[in-house]
Amino acid sequence: MTASLGKLSGGVLSLLLIMVGLAATNSTGKSILVKGYVIDSACAFTKGLNKPISRRCAQACAKSGSPLVILADSGTVYWPIADTTPAIGQNEKLLPFAGQKVTVRGKVFQRGGSSALVVEKIELLSEQK
Repeated sequence: MTASLGKLSGGVLSLLLIMVGLAATNSTGKSILVKGYVIDSACAFTKGLNKPISRRCAQACAKSGSPLVILADSGTVYWPIADTTPAIGQNEKLLPFAGQKVTVRGKVFQRGGSSALVVEKIELLSEQK
């Protein structure tokens, strides 16, 4: 009985250590600077756009509930997220920049091929093209 309890305790301890390690890995993001367009997520994926069709179109999609994303010059799509609990949507923060090229500073988190970005600072890129 004592040997079984020892194995069980060791297994539980191992599981807890793995969980703590995973939580520590996922809880900190890497600081980055991204240049790209604030675009409607549906257009970024279904239309394969490199930039928004227009500012008005991106704003209309966002106001209809479609999440805005950052489409980086590299082609990476960054999903803006909150780092708070409970989390809140980021469209309100991004709406003034919808359809425009921006510079975003924040922390990136990656999981399963997706990139999420906690936006710390966003501003219009001075060289609008």
